[in-house]
Amino acid sequence: MIRTRPELWISLIFPKASQHHLDLFCQWLFWAFLVDDEFDDGPAGRDPLMCEAAITRLVDVFDGAAPHGPMEQALAGLRERTCRDRSPQWNRQFRRDTAAWLWTYYAEAVERAAGQVPSRVDFVKHRRDSVAMQPFLDLHEITAGIDLPDSARSLPAHIALRNAVTDHSGLCNDICSFEKEAALGYEHNAVRLIQRDRRSTLQEAVDEAGIQLARIAERVVRAEKELIEEIDAAGISASTRAALERCVQDYRGLVRGDFDYHARAERYTRPDLVELDARNSMSQYFAA
Repeated sequence: MIRTRPELWISLIFPKASQHHLDLFCQWLFWAFLVDDEFDDGPAGRDPLMCEAAITRLVDVFDGAAPHGPMEQALAGLRERTCRDRSPQWNRQFRRDTAAWLWTYYAEAVERAAGQVPSRVDFVKHRRDSVAMQPFLDLHEITAGIDLPDSARSLPAHIALRNAVTDHSGLCNDICSFEKEAALGYEHNAVRLIQRDRRSTLQEAVDEAGIQLARIAERVVRAEKELIEEIDAAGISASTRAALERCVQDYRGLVRGDFDYHARAERYTRPDLVELDARNSMSQYFAA
């Protein structure tokens, strides 16, 4: 986790966060990376029944069930400190995005057990949830001091903007994670799927992924423009307009911060440091 540097990522994507929010969001990211490593690398990610039980418990705890074990207790504490002062619509969004992320690990466990790999089209949809950026876009509203109504969240361009930001993060992560994940036999990676689909070399697959990354950046810019047009067309109130404009302002910096993070954290720059013999070390903390 020292090599992962969650504090670097949070500070880069939320550069104006208060110390309180920096601490809280770093704790969320720390917890999320532990979950990610367990289900990507550990036994729970290779046993669908074990994975289903663990994810069910985590979602139940998020919904208010009594926690058992360190990971559930940490989640309960994070949820309480994050959600208690937020609106019902924000809490619905955050719960939906967090649960959708967690259940992607079950989908991957089942595909592994069945000897399947997703198509590239299906993987893009899957990765939009599995990269876990959507919950952090929800957390952005806290540090930005905004709380979007459901009507604003339902604007097509706002959805498109969030999806483009999330897709950029997922593909950037896959490009930078490929070597580490290949060493662990992990197949749910965009670069690996390009390589399999095209029967190309690794460098050719990385090059194509880089071209796709640039195209996603163009989608971010296009969605920003369309969102401003939709705000005008919908006759949105001044306060909601200001909140959406804050998203437009901050999301581009968030994309850049996420990109810079992947170039600096040893989790991605030093794939040779992967701890192949420690993949089971976290499992005990997921047990009740």
